[in-house]
Amino acid sequence: MPRTPALRGLLALVAAAVLAAGCSSEGGGDSADRSATPSPSASAPSTSGSTPSPSASSPSAPASAAPGTVPPDWLGTRVLPLGPDGYGAVRATPRELRNRRFTLPDPVAALPGRGFASRVVAPAPARVLARSTWGPRCPVAADDLAWVRVAFRGFDGARHTGELLVNRTAADDLVGVFRDLWRARFPFERIAITTRAELDAAPTGDGNDTGAFVCRPITGGTSYSEHAYGLAIDINPFQNPYVRGDLVLPELASAYADRAWVRPGMITPDGPVVRAFARIGWAWGGAWSTRKDYQHFSASGR
Repeated sequence: MPRTPALRGLLALVAAAVLAAGCSSEGGGDSADRSATPSPSASAPSTSGSTPSPSASSPSAPASAAPGTVPPDWLGTRVLPLGPDGYGAVRATPRELRNRRFTLPDPVAALPGRGFASRVVAPAPARVLARSTWGPRCPVAADDLAWVRVAFRGFDGARHTGELLVNRTAADDLVGVFRDLWRARFPFERIAITTRAELDAAPTGDGNDTGAFVCRPITGGTSYSEHAYGLAIDINPFQNPYVRGDLVLPELASAYADRAWVRPGMITPDGPVVRAFARIGWAWGGAWSTRKDYQHFSASGR
């Protein structure tokens, strides 16, 4: 589940990227990744277990911008105090994030075309693994991971490109899921690979990357998560938080624990995201009984 959905060096570009409502059309070949570009992480627990690290501030939102449509200049910079459980202290959702619907810059070059597109490279290139959380002690071999790039619709309505590391046995099925979600016009803020720096960062509680592979234990446990095998994915973690009693992850996403107020990017039981994953046999954490992991889908149902 993910801490996705760090913003180092990117937020200075965010306002311009949102206003431009688009992404680069250059590149898209198998070597077209922006490995030198910092990648903000999702802050939910099943993808990274920590929140993004502090980053440079972005320009303030225009006074005329509706709350939630432009990322606040403090995004990813306000470190939360740690609680006894190791997570950040849960805080009320700031006004700017109660109806969160902005899109952050893409981590990779745009795939060619105007509609849905995807690229699968298996096994994943060494340069891609090098900027992920994979290491020799992870429970999945490097050759068993695939690098998947997909086109997706942002909250800005424009076409964007994201990347995932997934188990190569699930790569084609997951491409089909994202094709379904493209057709359903389901929006994402950002789809990116979690880095080691993001996994180890201090919690800020406001990350939102959609992500899959993260080499880490399950939330609140010591055994490996399904994410550590590339067989789980977290979708828009901020709009779809992990909720267990008073614990909410990401820690600033309490407003989204109210599932009756349906906002863009939320997963609903009868919506397109649950249907798309059910088609490939993956189960939804939002259907769990003792806790709710609204962002989480996995092959095993765990």
